[in-house]
Formats: sequence, structure tokens, C-alpha cells
Amino acid sequence: MPPSPQYPFLRSEDKSSSTSHIELGEVPAKEVYEDPSNKKLDLEEDAGGKVSEFLDTNLNLGQEIRALDDLGNSHKRERSFWGKLAALEFEVHFENKNHMVIMLGAFAAFAGILSGIDQSIISGASIGMNKMLHLSTHQASLVSSLMPLGAVAGSILLTPLSEYFGRKKALVISCVFYTIGAIICAAATNHHEMYAGRFLVGVGVGIEGGGIGVYISESVPSSVRGSLVSLYQFNIALGELFGYIIGVIFFDVKGGWRYMVGSSLVFSTILFVGLLFLPESPRWLMHKDRVGESWNVWKRLRDVNVEANKVEFLELRQAADQDRQLRSSETHFQSLFNLVCVPRNRRALVHSSIMIALGQLTGINAIMYYMSTLMRQIGFSEKRAVAMSMVGGAALLIGTIPAILWMDKFGRRTWSMTIVLFSIGLVLVGVGYLYQDSNLIAAEGVYLTGQIIYNMAFGSYAALTWVLPSESFSLGTRSVGMTVCSALLYLFAFTVTYNFERMQSAFTYTGLTLGFYGGIAIAIGIPYQLLFMPETKNRTLEEIDDIFEKPVRQIVRENIAYLRKGKLTY
Repeated sequence: MPPSPQYPFLRSEDKSSSTSHIELGEVPAKEVYEDPSNKKLDLEEDAGGKVSEFLDTNLNLGQEIRALDDLGNSHKRERSFWGKLAALEFEVHFENKNHMVIMLGAFAAFAGILSGIDQSIISGASIGMNKMLHLSTHQASLVSSLMPLGAVAGSILLTPLSEYFGRKKALVISCVFYTIGAIICAAATNHHEMYAGRFLVGVGVGIEGGGIGVYISESVPSSVRGSLVSLYQFNIALGELFGYIIGVIFFDVKGGWRYMVGSSLVFSTILFVGLLFLPESPRWLMHKDRVGESWNVWKRLRDVNVEANKVEFLELRQAADQDRQLRSSETHFQSLFNLVCVPRNRRALVHSSIMIALGQLTGINAIMYYMSTLMRQIGFSEKRAVAMSMVGGAALLIGTIPAILWMDKFGRRTWSMTIVLFSIGLVLVGVGYLYQDSNLIAAEGVYLTGQIIYNMAFGSYAALTWVLPSESFSLGTRSVGMTVCSALLYLFAFTVTYNFERMQSAFTYTGLTLGFYGGIAIAIGIPYQLLFMPETKNRTLEEIDDIFEKPVRQIVRENIAYLRKGKLTY
């Protein structure tokens, strides 16, 4: 990130640094590095106040912060009642800023429960629904797959909604689509109404799926960004497990499938209420040049007595200024193509798209949507098949827990190697299904073992498909970049789900899991992640800009050099 005229002193140190250390662009190097006992300015451990004194004396940091405080106070004074009402927020403050960060991450990630329920509930609901509405195989496939297709539409809406209304308000709008869609599904009397309801639910899923990662990534510190975005995947898995549990609870109830598909009403209401206590993304506010408001939110999410947090905000402001300068010198038509024409943005788009493809084209949605059907095919009764579906859902949930706890510690590249484990699970699933006719008990055991391994490993891996896109794009292209990635994610999910039965007939189930899903994971996923995947752990979003400024060949050379040393993460 080159220094701007407004903030000539701010520059990222190198591609491996974090905001705890900075290099001061216009200051002679000897002033920074001459002291052998402290070669870098450590912004987090300022023994004796040396760093604070240096920054205030040489960089006027104190003056910058006082100016920001004035802007923030001015915004508070001038904010009208209607302005507060339009913000859709009841402000809460915590003395310990970590509590506010956790609250934001936990409530925002709660949206994953909605997504998970609406993805898995159709597995149990389809049994009663297909009979009552007299759905053909084709119509049942459409009911299952129209939700991810609606999510594609929701993803396309994400950019205008999040750019115009804000990251948080876009999530509020997704709750409206969830609510309307669930009501239509629960009251449906024919397949056309089910199509409409599932599509509208999907629109809500699409807006939420692309928006949650961006909202969390733009708001929380880099040290917990991976964990809190991974919490969204945890809640998706939890929601999928809830979906299977709800299916079991209402299985014997007359018209129970209506309660199943309408159950998301409860969770959309909880999400809506929770969002009312969360602030807008400080980076989106800065993107809109609402500096004072952005600083007020920043002070609620960061301890500004720590020098690193002050410097990170100024770097954020610098990045936003540069983005505005760039957009002011180009037409609206030109700005539409920044995502693909600017090399830095194009690298982020290709990387994010490949990671999403690896997550979706390895079969997870098809297996989750048809879990009850597959359990019946392997030999379980209808009711027991619905109950056994919880095994896969529980395994997926358990698998996300290590990602929340340790992804930020071990790094993105190390975590991506969970693809090896779920490839092994796919092999066992395919083998178990192959021998169901010759030895049913053994086949069920191998099949269930494979499902558990696959879902647990995929639960950890899937967190990457939300974390990486949300942190890879630049400030100016983050919204449209997430729109493209989210649309791709749900388009892949629709394609895999809608064509599952046809592909199963063409490949056989064993060929589909081993040859197609497993082949993509092993032949494409592992080589790509070892050679081309950059490491982004513990980097601020502004420092990740510097990573994607590198040519691909340089990233490959660095990865190979570390692999030769026996290291995945650096």
C-alpha cells in the first residue's frame, strides 16, 4: 500500500508483518532501526511509552486522533432522532471492547443457523410433502434445488443492497425474505407455491451468505477474524443438525412437513432482533466518507489506547481515500470492470472462486439435501433414515469447532489440508454403498464411517470457503467480489443438487463420490492449495491488499520455498 499524500507516514512494513509493527515511509530508516535492542516499533508492547512518544513527536498521531474525536463528537451532536431510527440500532457499549467484538461476531454468525435449517429441512420434509402435494421426481428435485437457485439471485442483490443500505441493513433485508418465503412454504397447496417459497427463502440465504463474511471481516480484529467467520460455518452446521432434529420431531405429526419448512420463522425473528443491537461496519462507513461515524464505531470495537488500533484506523482511512481517488478518475463503466481488469483484484477473484468451487463441487450439498433418501437406499426404514441423517449433521457440526478454535493459530494453508481427510471419507462412502447388496451390515458400517469422516473434515474445510473470499478483496471491490463469489457458491450448489439423481444414474453412486467428487478434491484441490494459495492469517485487510499485489509466480515461488523447508504456513 503506497503512502498517500494525506498520510505519508503510513506504509505496511513487508508482506509478513501485522499491524503490531509498522515501517514509517518518509522517516529515515536509521531513526527506526538504529536501536539494536528494539529494531522495530512494537505498537502492542510499548515499554516506557517509547513508541507513543515517537509516533506523537514525529508523526503527529495524537493530533490525528484528536481530529477524529472532534469528528466523532460532531456526528453525535448532529445526529437527529430520525437518523438514529434509520440506523436500526440500539447502541450498546462495553468497557472491554473484546465483549463487543464477540457480541457482533456471535449475533451476525447466528444467521448461519437460518441457512443451515433451510438447507437440511427439505431432507425430512420431502417425504411427507412429496406424498401430500403429489410431486413427481422432477418437481421434488426443483423444490430442493430452487433454494440455492434463489440464493444466486440473492447474491446478485447483495452488491446494490450492501453498497446503498450498508452491510448490516442488507442482513436485515435478508430476514424479510426468509420470513415471507417460510410463510409461503408452510401454507403451500401445490408445487408452484413451494417453488415460490423455496426461491424466496433462497434469496434470503444468498444475501446473508455473501454479506455475513464481509460484515464480520470488516468489523473485527485480524487476530479473531478467521475464528468469527468460521463461527458462521459452525452455525450453518448447527442449523443443518437442527433441521434434521426438527424433521424427526414432526415426522409423525399430520402435515408435519409444514411445521418443518415454516420453522425458520422463529430463527429469522431472533436474528432480526439481534441485528438491532449491532453497529454498521466501520469500513463501510469509511468507504462512504462518514469518517466521524466510522471512528465512533471503531472505538466501540477496539481499545484505542493501544497504538496499533489507532494506526490500523488511519491505514483504513488511507485505503478508503485512495479508493475514492481512483474512482473519481474513472467513469462508472470503467469502475464496473475493476474486479477483473486490475491485477490485484483479479488474483483475489480467481483465488476465492477456486476455493468456493472446491467446497461446492465435492458434493456436500447433494449429500446433505438427499441424506434421508440415501439412508433409505442403504437399507434404513423411512423414519430411521430421517433420524440417521442427524449423524451426518452432527459430524459436520463437530468438524467446524476446530476451525473456530485453531484456524487463526495454524493458518489458512495448513487448514486447507483437511481436504485430504474428507477425500478419504468420500472413498469410504462410495465403497460402503457399493457393497450394500452383498453385505448390508458391513456396508452400512463403512458408509456411516465414511459419512462421519467426510462431514467432520468438510465442516473444518468449509469454513475456509467463507473466510477467504471475505478477506481477499480490496475495500472498493469487496461488495461486488463477494456478490460474484456468493453467486458462484450457490450456482454450484444448485447444479450439484439439481443434477444429483441424474449424475448418480450415469456414474453410479460409487462412481460419483469416488470419481467426480473425490477426483476434484484430489486432482485439483490439493495441488492448487499447496502451490498457489497465499497465507493470510493475522494480516489486516489492508495488509492482504499487499499480498495480492504480488504476481502469481512470486506466490508460487514463496510457497515452494516453504514447502522445501517442510512448512505449510508462513
